[in-house]
Amino acid sequence: MTLEKPSCPAEITMTVIAGRWKLMVIYWLMQGTRRFNALQRDLGAITHRTLSKTLKEMEDDGLVQRHDHGEIPPRVDYSLTPKGASLAPILTAMQDWAVAHGTTNRL
Repeated sequence: MTLEKPSCPAEITMTVIAGRWKLMVIYWLMQGTRRFNALQRDLGAITHRTLSKTLKEMEDDGLVQRHDHGEIPPRVDYSLTPKGASLAPILTAMQDWAVAHGTTNRL
């Protein structure tokens, strides 16, 4: 089975940020560099495994930078790359839309 590449630029963007947690990870990293445990606390209901997988996908997509300090105990920080930070206006626009239009029972 061959998957077709998205042909619409908006669809390409949606493919990169799709998933339950990616937008929220971007939101928290917009606030500044975070350690793994701090991100997990910020996000609330996310499991260790899911956050690890999400961050790895985002790192592979060039949205997040992982900085391992090489210390014991391990200390790893995450931050947005310039590519990841370029999504900030999109997230801000989505927040503005939600404030302007409220929520529905379908959310």
